[in-house]
Amino acid sequence: MSRLAQAFARARSQDRAAFVAYLCAGDPDFDTSLAACRALLASGVDILELGVPFSDPLADGLTNQLAAQRALESGMTAARVFELVRRLRETSDAPIIFYTYYNLVFSGGVDAYVRAAKGAGADGLLTLDLPPEEAGEVVTACRTHGLDTVFIIAPTTPESRIPVITAAASGFIYYVSREGVTGVQDRVAGNIPEAVARIRRHTALPVAVGFGLSSRAQVAQVAAYADGVVVGSALVNIIREHLGERANISAALAARAADLSAGVGRGVPA
Repeated sequence: MSRLAQAFARARSQDRAAFVAYLCAGDPDFDTSLAACRALLASGVDILELGVPFSDPLADGLTNQLAAQRALESGMTAARVFELVRRLRETSDAPIIFYTYYNLVFSGGVDAYVRAAKGAGADGLLTLDLPPEEAGEVVTACRTHGLDTVFIIAPTTPESRIPVITAAASGFIYYVSREGVTGVQDRVAGNIPEAVARIRRHTALPVAVGFGLSSRAQVAQVAAYADGVVVGSALVNIIREHLGERANISAALAARAADLSAGVGRGVPA
C-alpha cells in the first residue's frame, strides 16, 4: 500500500478526513521552506502538497503566484526541489505530492523527471495543466516508477469526462470546489456534497476537496463529506505576513495548521 493510500486509510479508520496542506517549495528561501514544511508535518498535516515554483502558474491566484516568484528569486530549481524532499525524508514518512505544471515535467524528459521525483522521496504528481486525455506518457512513467497520479475535477466537469479522469488517477481525485484560480474565500461552495457523491459513482479513490478554504469551520464543513481537505493559500499567507521575521514562520504555520486540522474530525464541533 502506498503512503498516500495509508494516509487516507488511517484518517478513515479515525473517522475523519485527511488534512492536506500546500506550500510552495523554496518560499521564501530553501532553509526557511524546509523548516516550514517540517513544522506542518509535525502539526497534524497528513499529506504535504508541495508546489514546484514555475514562472507562469496559470492555475494559481496572486498569493501562490507571489510565493512561486519568491522561491524562484531565492534560487529554487528542479534539483533544489528534489533536494528539499530528500531533506524532508530525513525526518518524515508522510506522503508528499508535487503540485506542478507540465512544462516542468516535460522539459527534461518525462521519464527522467518522474524517476528523479520518486528517487527523491515524492509519492505523487498533480500536473495542473495536463488533461488526462493527453497524459499517457506521464501516467505510464508514474506507473513504471511507482509514483501516484492525481487529477482534478472541477464544478464544470461534465459527467461524461469523470470516468476518463478517474481512470488516469491512482492516488486520489482533487475536486476543486470553485471555478477560477487558487485563493482564500469567505465561504464554502454549496455544491460539495453533491459533487463528491457524483465523483464517487465513478471511482473508489479518495476524493479531496480544496480551493479557497481558510478556517477551521470551513474545513469541518468539507470534512463532513470528503476524504481529504486541502488548504493552501491560507498557509502561504502566513509566510507572506512574516517575511520580515522569517525565524517566526515555522511557529506561526504550526499554530495555524494545528487549528485548521482540528476541523477534520467528523461529528466534532468546529
